Amino acid sequence: MKSPRASVALLGAVVLTATTGLQAQGPVSQAIPTFTKDVAPILQRACQRCHRPNSMAPMSLVTYDDVRPWARSVKQRVVQREMPPWHIDRTVGIQRFKDDPSLSDDEIHTIAAWVDAGAPRGNPADMPPAIAWETADRFSFEPDVIVQLEEDITLADVGSDQWLNAPLEDTGLTEDRYIQMAEIKPLKGVAVVHHANAIAIRGTRDGEIGPGAGSPHIVEYAVGKAGERYPEGSGKLLAAGSRLVMNMHLHPIGEETLVNTALALKLYPKGYTPEHIQFSRVFPFPSQSEQDDIDIPPGESNARTDSYHYVEQPMRITAYQPHLHNRGKRQCLEAIYPPAPSVPWPESQGGPFSVRPELINCADFQFNWHLQYTYEDDVQPLIPAGTLLHLTSWHDNSAANRGNPDPTAWVGFGQRSIDEMALMWLEFSYLTDEEYAAAVRQRQERHGGNEDPQ
Repeated sequence: MKSPRASVALLGAVVLTATTGLQAQGPVSQAIPTFTKDVAPILQRACQRCHRPNSMAPMSLVTYDDVRPWARSVKQRVVQREMPPWHIDRTVGIQRFKDDPSLSDDEIHTIAAWVDAGAPRGNPADMPPAIAWETADRFSFEPDVIVQLEEDITLADVGSDQWLNAPLEDTGLTEDRYIQMAEIKPLKGVAVVHHANAIAIRGTRDGEIGPGAGSPHIVEYAVGKAGERYPEGSGKLLAAGSRLVMNMHLHPIGEETLVNTALALKLYPKGYTPEHIQFSRVFPFPSQSEQDDIDIPPGESNARTDSYHYVEQPMRITAYQPHLHNRGKRQCLEAIYPPAPSVPWPESQGGPFSVRPELINCADFQFNWHLQYTYEDDVQPLIPAGTLLHLTSWHDNSAANRGNPDPTAWVGFGQRSIDEMALMWLEFSYLTDEEYAAAVRQRQERHGGNEDPQ
């Protein structure tokens, strides 16, 4: 029997599916949309970062001639909200994110009406200027430092998955510097790189991973994930004397492959110290018992795993990213606040002595899109000490899951893509008790003094 919380989460999924299938049936304006005036601006904002020449998408959506043969396919994908990829459940939790490419209902209606009208080109004079996109091998920002593996890795054509720690080139930095933006991109062997993590360590060059001072985990790459930009006044510390390694998971694809990855960093000016240190961390750690509880029977379409993390110090969450594997289906993050928070909740919220759960976000999951959801500054979750972060993950091990490598196999926790995980990445910074209390008061004042600060 499913718990009430599971039923609510699943109901959200059903409601989302039911409503998104009707997006094209809403009212549209009397004027027939045209490509040059109405559709091209939408594609520029939400689609062309990937759908352009020499980029990752299978077709370009830049010119009318590019788009016209794909018009009905474009309509189908956007009406079903499969594209642009953005898997946050729109019916629950926080809904304001930075760099959100998803389409509004009006934009979906416009594209659907344009296709239904025969996909007219329109007046060429209405066409917006083309965006001067960088080539696909460039980063999403102008880096101050770019380092890559000291030498290429040769991955055999067949064999088991490989996990290795490969040294990166020397950054040339001789003093503490704070990182403002970070991004990893595979330079060679894109198809075999499942994920890569840049880690700052100290000590000998024997491959041992051990954190140095500062923020040891710099940034993660996974399929579909872009770079990270940290909030104003926060950054990651790259301590003097640190060396960088790339921790990678590689998967053979049937042909010998050369692999190399690069790390790009945008640094704050010399001598600048941000107010808060930014951290990236996976919750829960794979060694924690909750991951051993992953139990996915053959053919099970809705296997559930729950894990919990106790928050010892107040924190501000700036980004959330689900991490599952091929059978991953859905994940929800909930905060269970302590009975005596630093700033008492109003009586309308249960009073100062009530344990209070709050659903932060739910997201559907697709293995080809490891998306990070970065909150706008004034809705970043403020988490008091004593909170339990509750993570609920669902997996689909049935034949209906097109990404399932074997629906007849039992599945548990493991590092391989054919195994499973039920993790999340969080970007966050710690707050003092005083900073937390001040942030909560400021948010409550912004909302009239009596509302939930989240």
